[in-house]
Amino acid sequence: MAKRDYYEVLGVNKSASKDEIKKAYRKLALKYHPDKNKGNKASEEKFKEASEAYHVLSDDKRKTNYDQFGHAAFESGGNQGFGNFDFGSSFSDIFEDFFGDDIFGSSRRSNRRGSNRGNDLRYDINIDLEEAYKGLNKKINYTSYKKCIRCSGQGSEPGTKPSTCSYCRGQGKIRSSQGFFTIQQTCPECSGYGESISNPCKQCSGNGKIQSQETLSVKIPKGVDDGTRIRVSGKGEAGSKGGSSGDLYLFISIDNHSIFKRSDEHLYFELPITFTDAALGTSVEVPSIDGGKAKIKIPSGTQHGKQLRLKGKGMPVLRGSGYGDLYIKIITEIPTNLNSKQKELLEDFRKIESEKSSPIMKSFFEKAKKFWNNS
Repeated sequence: MAKRDYYEVLGVNKSASKDEIKKAYRKLALKYHPDKNKGNKASEEKFKEASEAYHVLSDDKRKTNYDQFGHAAFESGGNQGFGNFDFGSSFSDIFEDFFGDDIFGSSRRSNRRGSNRGNDLRYDINIDLEEAYKGLNKKINYTSYKKCIRCSGQGSEPGTKPSTCSYCRGQGKIRSSQGFFTIQQTCPECSGYGESISNPCKQCSGNGKIQSQETLSVKIPKGVDDGTRIRVSGKGEAGSKGGSSGDLYLFISIDNHSIFKRSDEHLYFELPITFTDAALGTSVEVPSIDGGKAKIKIPSGTQHGKQLRLKGKGMPVLRGSGYGDLYIKIITEIPTNLNSKQKELLEDFRKIESEKSSPIMKSFFEKAKKFWNNS
């Protein structure tokens, strides 16, 4: 079953603030908590669904990816929390914000380094159908943030070290009591790192990363379709304070072709022929996507709209083996601007036409006569 929109799950809109998202989740978490609904599978699923939604929308980076790519952003396992939601560990992290560390019988110091992953990046690539058929290596240029070499991404001048944050005493979080609840929040002074930089790096001004122009050669496999997404691991923005780099996502767009139309691995085009070739039959050379030619036989009496198939003359199957087929639709073209000789020959032909030559027409008018007679 398809996942519900995370904003719908929490009952908030996309412009909701962090506090509104937290408040909406807290209400659902208290309502569907397993301890209050023991043995109720439906409540357990709702609780997990709400926790997963909050896990994404409460984090700026994950929320940005979700707003841009939807659930598709998490399918490749590239970002923390992407793909299969780790309910156990993420649930405890989320609930610590509301009730403190001790709710799960542990007193853990927050370690944010694992969650300092860099942003994912998107790059759009346009190719033609022939390139999609053959595959290609393509050089791309894009702007990204890379780890500062001078400070090795730590943000402080070489030879110096960050000091313990005096506001949170290195915990990365602060607690405050609000009635029944003990609220634990990210430290506003150190952004949850537990450290402060007194001597920032002169190269990156303490950010740990600098903007740079990147050149990358990427392989686009044969058989890619319009809308195919390719993930290049670790080629997104650098993480903060030793966090891992994000990923680069290539989104493929394929230009319309002058002859061929595509549906999955199959190709289609319309072949115009004269009505005499349709009646008498003929052989015709047609183009194939590999740049070659294929000879097809058109049987005598071929009707307008008939479809012929050339097996294996379509597109490569992406992430598979073999090729699709090429389907050719026959379009019978009726001549225009006839000269006197052509008209004379056609008049002679009309005089000697028999019903046996046009069985479809004969069947239609027999049905029409019955219709008129019964009216």
